[in-house]
Amino acid sequence: MERTGTERTDGSPAAPVAPAAPAAFADCVHCGEPTEYPAERPGVTLCPVCEWQEAQRTACSG
Repeated sequence: MERTGTERTDGSPAAPVAPAAPAAFADCVHCGEPTEYPAERPGVTLCPVCEWQEAQRTACSG
């Protein structure tokens, strides 16, 4: 009998896997909006808008 990976070793069907709970998102250190990064991420976390503004401020002005 060929196995499909959805059975246990005794041949009975495997229990469905529940989706993981969504992780808490870190708040932006500038504006407080939620970021796309998990709360456990070390360092400074910025929302996409503040990341873009920070990149504009730090870009060389030639």
